[in-house]
Amino acid sequence: MNLPAPAAPRTLVAGIGNVFLTDDGFGVETARRLAGRDLPGHVEVVDIGVRGVHLAYQLLDGYDTLVLVDATARGEAPGTLYVIEHDVGGGPPSGTPALDGHRMTPDTVLALLGTLCAGTGGEPPRRVLVVGCEPASVDEGLGLSPPVSDAVPEAVRLIEELVRDGEPGESAPRATADGIST
Repeated sequence: MNLPAPAAPRTLVAGIGNVFLTDDGFGVETARRLAGRDLPGHVEVVDIGVRGVHLAYQLLDGYDTLVLVDATARGEAPGTLYVIEHDVGGGPPSGTPALDGHRMTPDTVLALLGTLCAGTGGEPPRRVLVVGCEPASVDEGLGLSPPVSDAVPEAVRLIEELVRDGEPGESAPRATADGIST
């Protein structure tokens, strides 16, 4: 008896952010630039923007790895890139706000995904990484600040490395969700 071959692992790279809030558009701009690159066939790049509910539903299609690309304030110099491994086993943070389709943080999206998977029998991604960039400003306005704009090509290179090799190079600090560098 021939069993069907297991599905190849799939990776979703999702650019998150609001382009009307200056550096919050980092994830969207990075996804836009990645979409034009020659990536492995198992990698899909999407501009999610502020549509967090859409992201949760798209993840039900089955992805082994999720790479979220977003502005991430962690107190470093603007333009600093981070690779953060999200603890897939940990539930939503305590005090997670009610769902608001326009203000969904990655943690809220993943909590919604957990609820959707429980209801549908789907599986969440096995691995979730956040490629973040320290913003200079998230005030109203169009366009990235110079240090964040300058970080986009390096973020593209870093994500290409992640989706090809599974691990980032030494150029980006690695951190856990609790802020401890690794």
